[in-house]
Amino acid sequence: MKPFFSVIIPLYNKENYLKNTLNCVFNQTFVDFEVIVVNDGSTDNSIKVVEEYKDERLIVIHQKNQGVSVARNTGMAHAKANYLCFLDADDLWKTNHLQVFYDTIAKFPEAKMYCGRYVTQISKNTFINNNFIDIDENYEGYVTDFFKSSLINRVALTSAVCIHKDIFTEIGGFDPALKSDQDLDYWIKIALKYKIAITASTTLTYNFINANKSLSKDNSKYHKLTDLNQYRSFEKDNKSLQAFLDIYRIEYGLHYYMLGLKEKSTEYLMYVDAENMNYKTRFLLKLPPFLLNGLLTVKRKLRNYGIDFTVYH
Repeated sequence: MKPFFSVIIPLYNKENYLKNTLNCVFNQTFVDFEVIVVNDGSTDNSIKVVEEYKDERLIVIHQKNQGVSVARNTGMAHAKANYLCFLDADDLWKTNHLQVFYDTIAKFPEAKMYCGRYVTQISKNTFINNNFIDIDENYEGYVTDFFKSSLINRVALTSAVCIHKDIFTEIGGFDPALKSDQDLDYWIKIALKYKIAITASTTLTYNFINANKSLSKDNSKYHKLTDLNQYRSFEKDNKSLQAFLDIYRIEYGLHYYMLGLKEKSTEYLMYVDAENMNYKTRFLLKLPPFLLNGLLTVKRKLRNYGIDFTVYH
């Protein structure tokens, strides 16, 4: 019998987090689901943790290490349900997560992507509530301007998203060539084509502890990043999309500048609308790269103590 949800968990060396993550799934109050764990070539004891679970709803797929995009795509290709939920192996759902999605889908069936609300954990004892522009705290329903609402905090976060499988059938999955912000690229494609709805309940804790979700020195020079200019024709008539893309043009450009790669930095920054580049960013781009790297190190250390901020807004 076809389950209502397929829960897709890409897995690569998460043994210290995995048990709590799997428990939060199998403890859901809504029980009509399957769990697809895609083992992306883990070299630690992650699989031993998975093997402790004997639930018949659990499916484990093994593949050689190919990255999180391929792992998620593998899970989507094998999913039996019409609604696909994603969960990273170090994030946590509340027990009503799937029930909330089920209720929202029933009320707003025209959407193809459903976004749950979430809190972000940046240190052991620090949790940040995320708000979205023009979306009230208790609002449930269709999102009228996805890109404007995502200018401060993203409306769509991978572990808090549910999509209809039609999306995978019609536009494919995550781009396996991208090594950073694969989800960003996918949500943009979805938001340009499909209706989106948001839940009223906060049901995810997003683990950002010691995480480097931005570009890093180790991979920025060599890894392909999202081609934001592929959306140029769309943003001409969509100022919200332009402002949203400019945030990431600035982020990528700033990081390449810090690496001393001025040509690549310029590739992103040259298309930024002047109105979307604030004084903080202009000031930082006047500093030498070595000083910016030092400031970034301090920023990451402060996050470990529960202090976080951004220069992009």
